[in-house]
Formats: sequence, structure tokens, C-alpha cells
Amino acid sequence: MKKHLGTILRIGITVLGLALAFSAIDFSQLVDKFAHARWEWLLLAFLLINLSLVLRAYRWLLLLQGLGVKNVKFSRLVELYFAGNFFNSFLPSGFGGDVVRVVEVAQEVPTDVATGTVFLDRFTGLLILFVMGLLALPFRPENFPDVWAAAIALVCVAGLVGGFVLLDGRLIRKLGGWLPGPLNPNGDTPIAKFLQAVQGCGWQAIGGALAVSTVFAFMLVGWWTATTHAMNAPVPFAYNLLVVPIFAVALLVPTFGGIGVREALAGPLYAAAGLDPATAVAVALAVTLLLRLAGLLGAPIYVWTTIRKKRATSQQTA
Repeated sequence: MKKHLGTILRIGITVLGLALAFSAIDFSQLVDKFAHARWEWLLLAFLLINLSLVLRAYRWLLLLQGLGVKNVKFSRLVELYFAGNFFNSFLPSGFGGDVVRVVEVAQEVPTDVATGTVFLDRFTGLLILFVMGLLALPFRPENFPDVWAAAIALVCVAGLVGGFVLLDGRLIRKLGGWLPGPLNPNGDTPIAKFLQAVQGCGWQAIGGALAVSTVFAFMLVGWWTATTHAMNAPVPFAYNLLVVPIFAVALLVPTFGGIGVREALAGPLYAAAGLDPATAVAVALAVTLLLRLAGLLGAPIYVWTTIRKKRATSQQTA
């Protein structure tokens, strides 16, 4: 029973989030929004999602190169990103694809390097979203709720402070010395090796990753903006700069594949932009469906790379 508690919790939060979202709307309104959706905007959002996977693979390459890794090709990382996106989309955890990426690339680099770079790849993306959220706050609409502005500021500041403490590492090593065994950030423990990999990338590689993350963040805001156009309720790009970081951070909540939380948040977050609850939920649900559709592209890629790898192994042993 205990080993299933995590899955039960994720399903429970997902169901609760969807129940909250759908309780505020008439389901026929939601159907009507999709029936009159503008498909050219949905196609643009879908293309941005897939292009972002290639961009993020390049970000991962920069981090690996920062640790001196030269034997992993960019094309291989693109394959793993698409495969990881498939598992992120259809496994209960929104981070299952990251585990797949670690396992796969760990066949070519040390495990601590694989784990550290995959974590840092994801984390630099969050850091830029935190920065963008803070920069957008002074330009929020007058009717934007103060409670949401305060929540955005708190989350972004906490994320940035925590991020730079992690990247620097000295405070963690100083305060974590009392932790037992494998949790100790000093010595030869798994945590220590992980921190060494994260911090060993160097500021030049991290700076490059942050630059790529900035482009990715604009693409992320772009596909949310395109989806609002698709639902015939265009929300300004600048407004989405405010709310998209919250949608992104919401993925940290344990849900089934990230479903439920965004849909529940959409109504309150988009209310100040003039969207009615049904339209707001339709936007969030459309983004969720587009992400799942993009995730499907990773399945044949993962199958092909697995077959190719087995063939190469059999040829080497023949």
C-alpha cells in the first residue's frame, strides 16, 4: 500500500484540480470553445512546443560541455529530449522523462554528471521564469489581484535565492555537514557528487544555459499566448509573462502528468485579463492536450533509438 501512496496522492490532486476547474463552468461552453478554436494558432503553439525541445537539448549540450563531455552528440540529446517528453507526458510524475534522460545518457557519461546536468538543465529554465515574473510585475494591469502579485513575487524571489545558493554550493556544504551518510553534501557521498557535477559546469556554461533558457521562456509564453488566440480570447504577451511562471511552477505539485493544477489556476489567473472561467479553462486544457500530442512524437523516436542501440550492441559482440 505504501508504495502506491505517491500515485494515489497524484491522482487525488489531479481529480481535485479538475473538479475545481469544471465546477465553475458549463461543460457545453467548454465544448463550444473547442468547436470554434482557430487551428492555425493551435498549430503555431504545437510547433513552438516541439522547437523548444530542440532548443532545450542544446542547453543540455552546453552543460555537458561545461563538464568536459565531448562524446555525446547533439542529435543524441535531441532524441533523448523527445523521448523524455513522451515519458513526462504519460507517466504519473511530471519528471519521469528526466529520469529516462539520466538513465540513457548515464550509459555514456558518469551517473553524477548525467544527474547533475539534467537537474541543472531543468533548473536554469525555472530561474529565468522567476526573473521574467519579477520583471513583469511592475507592468501588471491595475485589476490584477494583489494576492496573486504577492504570491508571484514570493515564489520568484524564493526560487532565485534558492537557485543561487545551490549553484554557489558553499552555504549548502557548510550547513549540511551534520547530515548523516549519503545525505551529507561533503566527501564522496552521492549528494556531494551531484553537487560537484552541478557546480562543476562552470559559470560560462551556466551563463550559456541561462541565455538559452531566456529564449525558451519566451517560446513558452509564446505558445500560451498563441493558445489564447486559438480560443478566440487573445491575451497580451506581456500579461502571459506574469502568469506563465506560475503555471510552470505549478508542475512541481505532485499530479498525474501535470494535469489538474493548471486548469484549476487558469480561471483566477486569467480573470484580470477579462477571460471568463470557461475560456480560461479551455486555454489551459488546450495547452495540456498540445503537450500530450507533442509527447506522442517521442514514442517512435524512443523505440527507434532503442532498436538502433540493440543492433549496435549485437554487432559489437558478434
